[in-house]
This record gives sequence, structure tokens and C-alpha cells, in this order.
Amino acid sequence: MIKGIFIDFYGTVVYEDGEIVSKISQKIYETGNAESVSQIDAYWWNRFKSLFENSYGETFQTQRELETKSLIDTIRHFESPLDGLSLSEEMFEYWVKPPIFGESKQFFHECPVPIYIVSNIDRADILAAVEYHGLHPRDVFTSEDAKSYKPRKELFELALNKAELTADEVLHIGDSLSSDIRGASLVGISPIWVNRNGKAIPDKVTAVSNLLEVLPHL
Repeated sequence: MIKGIFIDFYGTVVYEDGEIVSKISQKIYETGNAESVSQIDAYWWNRFKSLFENSYGETFQTQRELETKSLIDTIRHFESPLDGLSLSEEMFEYWVKPPIFGESKQFFHECPVPIYIVSNIDRADILAAVEYHGLHPRDVFTSEDAKSYKPRKELFELALNKAELTADEVLHIGDSLSSDIRGASLVGISPIWVNRNGKAIPDKVTAVSNLLEVLPHL
């Protein structure tokens, strides 16, 4: 019996920061020596990914720290004179007031079991965004609390422990196959992939096109 929903936030409940990231990459392209915007995007993502994958336990750093470091490194790599700290603030301003998907508030209102947000973004940013949109989850668990990022299992284990639920009593909803679907599966939680863009669905993955389609699974 499902007694609770774990749900990712950015990309699942609210939009990802792709638009602001694209704007920043364009600024770096216009002022640096990159051959294309896509070259900047690839370098920035790979630099962030490297930092992200090595951030857990005693080496844990917040998303704000990781994003700032990876952005500053990207700006330097492409020899742009832009200020990384100022550009980082543009991202952080987005994180606390992101646009929300059309059905998200209805899902929170109609879901028959408690909803727990489980996110890789820093706690203060999540709480600010939740308040901004007037959402009312039962609780919020972040990588900052667990000192570990999805898909590692520590954040899911912390959420289960704090919510006093077992893996078979929970569904985890997320938009990332690598972080959400894989991470939840590692601890025995059944995941549901929010596939808003109609991508090919891997074998053995339960997918929906929006949050309201999750309700019949409860």
C-alpha cells in the first residue's frame, strides 16, 4: 500500500533552469573564444558533473558552490572577462522563483497521500520556491541534509527514515532517468518517470506525461 509520494522538484514540479543557463552560455560565447554555444554547454556540464560526482560525505559541497565553481572555471577556460559570481546570482534568482508546470498545484491538492519533496538543490532555495508557489508538502529533504546527491542512495535513505516509511510504501516521481529513476531503484523504491517530451521509454520503466497521470497509480 502506497503511503507517501517522494517527488523531485526542478524539472518535475517546476521548470528546470535551462533557459537561464542558455542565456549565460550565450553571454560567455559573445565575450570569449568558444567556437559555439554548444561547446560552452558541454564544457560547463562536464565540469559540473565532475564536481558533483565527487561531492558526498566529508567532501560534500552545496549546489550553489558547485555551480559557482563550474561556471567560473568555464568562463576562465573560454577566456571571457565576465564575472562568474554575478552570473551565478542570475541562476540562483531563478531557483527561488522558477515557473511551475500547469498541473503541479492540482496534483499537490488532489494527491491522496502525503507528498515529500526530495531534491538535489539546496534546502533554502527549495523552501523559497515552495513558499513562492504556495505548495504544501509534508516535508522537504535535500542533498544538503543528506550530504549526498541523487542517484546515490543516502538522500533516499534519509527521506525514508525521516518520513518513517519503508521503500515499498513509497513511489518516487522524477524527470531524470539517471538521478531519479536509477537512484530510487537502488533503494527499492518504485519510480515513475515524468516524460514530458515524449522520449523513448526504456524497458521496465513506468512513465507518465504529466503529474496527474500518477494519481491512478495510488
